[in-house]
Amino acid sequence: MNTTVSKQLFAKAQTLIPGGVNSPVRACKSVGCDPVFIKKANGATITDMDNNQYIDFVGSWGPMILGHNHPAVIEAITRAMANGTSYGAPCELEIELAEMVIDAVPSVEMVRFVSSGTEATMSAIRLARGYTGRKMIVKFDGGFHGHADSFLVKAGSGVITLGIPGSPGVPDDIVKNTISIPYNNPAKLEETLRNPDLEIASVIIEPVAGNMGVVHPAPGFLQKLRDLTKELGIVLIFDEVITGFRASYGGAQAKFGITPDLTCLGKIIGGGLPVGAYGGKKEIMSMIAPTGPVYQAGTLSGNPLAMAAGKATLTELKKPGFYEALNQKAEQFGGELLALAKKSLGEQVCMNQAGSVLTLFFAKGPVYDFDSAMTSDTERYGHYYREMRAAGIYLAPAQFEGMFFSAAHTSEQLEMTLEKTESVFKKLA
Repeated sequence: MNTTVSKQLFAKAQTLIPGGVNSPVRACKSVGCDPVFIKKANGATITDMDNNQYIDFVGSWGPMILGHNHPAVIEAITRAMANGTSYGAPCELEIELAEMVIDAVPSVEMVRFVSSGTEATMSAIRLARGYTGRKMIVKFDGGFHGHADSFLVKAGSGVITLGIPGSPGVPDDIVKNTISIPYNNPAKLEETLRNPDLEIASVIIEPVAGNMGVVHPAPGFLQKLRDLTKELGIVLIFDEVITGFRASYGGAQAKFGITPDLTCLGKIIGGGLPVGAYGGKKEIMSMIAPTGPVYQAGTLSGNPLAMAAGKATLTELKKPGFYEALNQKAEQFGGELLALAKKSLGEQVCMNQAGSVLTLFFAKGPVYDFDSAMTSDTERYGHYYREMRAAGIYLAPAQFEGMFFSAAHTSEQLEMTLEKTESVFKKLA
């Protein structure tokens, strides 16, 4: 596969942008190659600057659940754009999308829009601290909640991929107020939350982990977390930046029937445009300025283009049968993918899947927490990634990410992907 133009662009980008990319994992360092630069996308395919076409299973890291360039979303953006791209003032679209989010997500009685998932989680933590008057935050090993200082302790996603234990530039005075404990360990959870010396303000969790690869909560774990936080007056935050409107229309909390105090959203609610949101109980949300003392602001928050794209996307997702059809397609593919992997690689692989997202781990498994995810053979994943990309299949350039399916993936594209994957597995055996 010829990638001459991408190589030239990457060389130029490295002289202008740190590492040549605007988000670290995109550099493809962990998979042993250079990135391809994308020219356009449509449906379930993307095309690079050398005109190579790929079947896309990244979907802009999750938000393209309808597929790229969906007509309803493009029409909504175009209509909104005709009236201007940004106001820095209230607009009706904010209200309309807020109504849809509140109607869908069980925990959300009021919502504040921001411009990224990191802004959402950072703001929710500040709000939880302001509401409780406490400092300490509890997160889980391998959970990635954006790049705010408080979260870069045993974080997942790109932090794992690049082998960074934390990050220089994060003061000890901030890190000391974050505790990271093992995911799916109820004994450690209870021991930590009941420690009277910690004065815990909040626990933040991905209800289905997605940044150490897809990892399910153990049976009863989320309920125990909800019961303990409620008993101890600790604000429970669900980071549903990935699972929100992906696990179900109401997110993972609707699927599991467990309602947190605050919820962070992103990705899908912007229809592919930069957006985030945090919401929850009115009692807590009323603490935010201008009605309360907890300050948070953003010039582009509630941007009309993002609101229009989000509203159009959620309208499509709400149509009867959408999730059933998407999950059935993805789960059938996942079963066939795992069978092919086992046929060639035996016990060297395992897979976790949550509806329309899956991770194939190059590990014996099972993978149920950060430590078990870290047994993965990342070199073999790198080989797998390179072979798949050369075959025209675009995967996440990191072992610890998901494979995202969209409504735009056709049965023919999925069959082609399985055929090419089988050939790659034989090479890896």
